[in-house]
Amino acid sequence: MRRNITLLVFLMAVLALPFWLRTGALSDETKSDRVLVIISPHNEAIRYEFEAGFKKWYFDRTGKTVAFDWRLIGGTSEIARYLEGEYSGSFQNYWTGKLGRPWSTVVASSFADGRLAKDAPLEAKEAREAFLASSVGCGIDLFFGGGSYDFIVQARAGRLVSPGLENVHADWFQDSVFPVKHAGDDFRDPQGRWFGAALSSFGIVYNRDSLARLGMSPPSQWTDLADPRLIGQVALADPTKSGSMNKAFENVLQQQIHRIVDARLATTRFSSEADKLVAEQDAVAEGWVEGLRLLQYISANSRYFTDSAQKVPIDVAAGNCAVGMCIDFYGRQQVEALERRSGSGRMGYVSPQGGTVYSVDPIGLLRGSTNEDTARAFIEYVLSDKGQSLWNQKPGTPGGPTRFALRRLPVRKDAYGEAGLAVLRSDPEEAPYQIEAPLVYRPEWTAALFGELRFIMRVMCLDSQPELVAAWRDIVAAGMPPQAVAIFSDLSAVDYLQSQGRIKAALKAKDKVEELKLAKELGEKFRAQYLRAGELARSGK
Repeated sequence: MRRNITLLVFLMAVLALPFWLRTGALSDETKSDRVLVIISPHNEAIRYEFEAGFKKWYFDRTGKTVAFDWRLIGGTSEIARYLEGEYSGSFQNYWTGKLGRPWSTVVASSFADGRLAKDAPLEAKEAREAFLASSVGCGIDLFFGGGSYDFIVQARAGRLVSPGLENVHADWFQDSVFPVKHAGDDFRDPQGRWFGAALSSFGIVYNRDSLARLGMSPPSQWTDLADPRLIGQVALADPTKSGSMNKAFENVLQQQIHRIVDARLATTRFSSEADKLVAEQDAVAEGWVEGLRLLQYISANSRYFTDSAQKVPIDVAAGNCAVGMCIDFYGRQQVEALERRSGSGRMGYVSPQGGTVYSVDPIGLLRGSTNEDTARAFIEYVLSDKGQSLWNQKPGTPGGPTRFALRRLPVRKDAYGEAGLAVLRSDPEEAPYQIEAPLVYRPEWTAALFGELRFIMRVMCLDSQPELVAAWRDIVAAGMPPQAVAIFSDLSAVDYLQSQGRIKAALKAKDKVEELKLAKELGEKFRAQYLRAGELARSGK
């Protein structure tokens, strides 16, 4: 009886703990003058340092206190879906309640359509105008962290609004401090609806001990991850859940397209600019397929596709995988953590030269914010000298973070100007604005297919991963027989023309059943293709 009572007490304590913790959070909110609600994919270290830094900065300026309510639902792709659903419900209530208008499929599909056609129905135009003129919200003040693509989509839909910082800090928003674009990539919205907060690139995290056991040297390029010796040893994140991983995959595509386009244009003489343009378009289409094929081979070496991009460097550090693709600061943080805890140098990180662009993790004010002044102040803090110093200064340095080395790079150019301050930084050798021969992002090649890339990776690699990996093992074991390799790597169903045509049409269709039908069709096609390739390899053909 005594043992049962003890177990019951422990059980009740476990059940009560979340409510007790939530009560403490609510108490903090009720005691504060302001409550800031932020949805974010950022990790705990970033959330802690920016919350602590802003609270002090805001109190020093206003004499008021702020409590933070972080909404953590997953990666940027999941956040995007959540915001879409919340705003749809809120606008429906506004449209039918306050405006007294009937809800319809036309209204539902049009109010957040930033590319509404000029000949769209009158009802669609009225819904769009009503949404943009409204203060319809979702109960959240700020979207903080993710990729520029997701913020561009949110801004185009009308879910992000300008906080008007350009009018307050005109000196910040010039090319010498905070450019609109760099190396072809967007760093902030020209209309001021979102701003890059920090820079990030992508690369390879690796375990030296694991690679030594495989007889391999540390990788330096994306192509190294396609080495058959790495079967079952590559850690990848799911691009349908992680916007950063999909951006990394886009970097792989951009590098392969550049390689083919540059070679084609350098070795061919053209009689006219029109001929040159046609040749470039053909080279882009070829590079798209070559890039997808490289991603296919890398995926065939994968151990898994994790829902959490942060899991990749952790598993590589533990030796569960030999290598992984990740965002730069995840890799740097894990390398530092391992060295700090155990003194081990078995882990390394490298950004492939000419294989990755510096892109931004933005911040933006959400439409309908109920605490707009404080939200605007937080954006101002993040972009200020004080906020930017948190990203890469060492903990405990003047103006730096208090507990965590965030290992991120500031977006402001003037953060790299003073040589004397370099000793305060965790990565003083990083100079993102001074890289020789950087990968120049060409948005006209792949930006319009960012969502399509997610879909292609899903049907080509994720949904069919068991068949993909099994076929690859058989092909490698058989010595890479040409016929089996040709069937395995047939990407005609997802080539550049199909991606721009059939696949894009299915993803843009108002009836989502079209996307599901195409996903089922292509998933079955790739599974059958891999099974056939494996059979041929085993038969020695």
